[in-house]
Amino acid sequence: MAALRGLRPCRSIGIAVSRLHTSSRSSAKQHYKMLVLGGGSGGIAMSARMKRMMGAENVAVVEPSEMHYYQPIWTLVGAGAKTVTSSGRPTVSVMPSGVKWVKSKVQEIHPDSNTVRTDDGTEISYEYLIVALGLQLHYEKIKGLPEGFEHPKIGSNYSVQTVEKTWKALQNFKEGNAVFSFPNTPVKCAGAPQKIMYLSDAFLRKTGKREKANIIYNTSLPVLFGIKKYADSLWDIVKQRDLQVNLRQNLIEVRADKQEAVFENLDKPGETKVFEYEMLHVTPPMGPNLTIKGSSLADEVGWLDVNKDTLQHKTYPNVFGIGDCTNLPTAKTAAAVAAQTAILNNTISKVLKNEKPDKKYDGYTSCPLVTSYNTVILAEFDYNAQPLETFPINQAIERRLWYYMKADFMPHLYWHGLLRGLWGGPGPYRKLLHLGMK
Repeated sequence: MAALRGLRPCRSIGIAVSRLHTSSRSSAKQHYKMLVLGGGSGGIAMSARMKRMMGAENVAVVEPSEMHYYQPIWTLVGAGAKTVTSSGRPTVSVMPSGVKWVKSKVQEIHPDSNTVRTDDGTEISYEYLIVALGLQLHYEKIKGLPEGFEHPKIGSNYSVQTVEKTWKALQNFKEGNAVFSFPNTPVKCAGAPQKIMYLSDAFLRKTGKREKANIIYNTSLPVLFGIKKYADSLWDIVKQRDLQVNLRQNLIEVRADKQEAVFENLDKPGETKVFEYEMLHVTPPMGPNLTIKGSSLADEVGWLDVNKDTLQHKTYPNVFGIGDCTNLPTAKTAAAVAAQTAILNNTISKVLKNEKPDKKYDGYTSCPLVTSYNTVILAEFDYNAQPLETFPINQAIERRLWYYMKADFMPHLYWHGLLRGLWGGPGPYRKLLHLGMK
């Protein structure tokens, strides 16, 4: 059970002092020209870019984790196609050399005094701030979790502590229902909850168990996927493979000792249905980072309130945001972060020169929808939910090429390109295509 305690959000970090905070820069123990909060994909990529822009000695990153994970590969880890070990590297190995690594958790953000306080009491002041704190997983909002993960036959590809449990549940499947959920909240990588369904179907077919399995995808959404072009292709796959999709169904309880999952019907308040399961994959409810939510940087919901074109904060011009922690109206994916890095780099460069940013983010994001152990539908789209594709062929068709990009090439490009600030910008796959043509 101790290993699963990390799945509960830390309640103490959600408090940030309001604009009335009056401490001065002189009282801060540390000061940096550019302070980056968060050492995930956006934080590390931007710290590498800021190092080149203003020198390593002027940049610091606040990040408590000793390990950095390439989370997009966890879909394949949960299906046994990759190992969890291959998804992680020590944070020290991805931190740009010379950049100060503050190994602490952000406790409070005081944008009116340009200071941040960490959980060990350290106060850091800044001239410019990049917020890249990601989002919060809320397993505890489902009754019976996270303690239910102590039982077999249940897993989740959204946490390093539970992703291997998905693979174990799939391997040990005998007969019955394999149930997959999608919560009634924003999520990161919105395609992932159904990717593991397609992979589980493929695995059960390969192992001769498919005839004894009912594969059920219960999603809170009113659609299978938000972009019609790709949704049409996915519905075809659902029908061909005899998968059961139930819309507007939200997981509210897991009775792991009885192997039961309880879903509420969002269109009929008060109506619930109990599904017995032989395997259950949980996508947890998600929400804003608690520290941001408790600060004056947040919008009315709790997300970092940034300009959707420039990624500059709407109230504090020396504060910028990137990735899952922001209120950008696009899908929260690693590809979106890659696209945002070049835009944010341009914005900061212009701000430093007292010039107006001249590049706009179009909301580009991408979701490689894994549909088997060797096929992917490559969804790319913008703020307007319109396809924004890279390749001169129909990307809504399952192809092996997309799978090998997802499984093999993109991880390499992530570690050696994005995190070093050497790759990214509008349409990351388009840049990849250009590289391949050189």
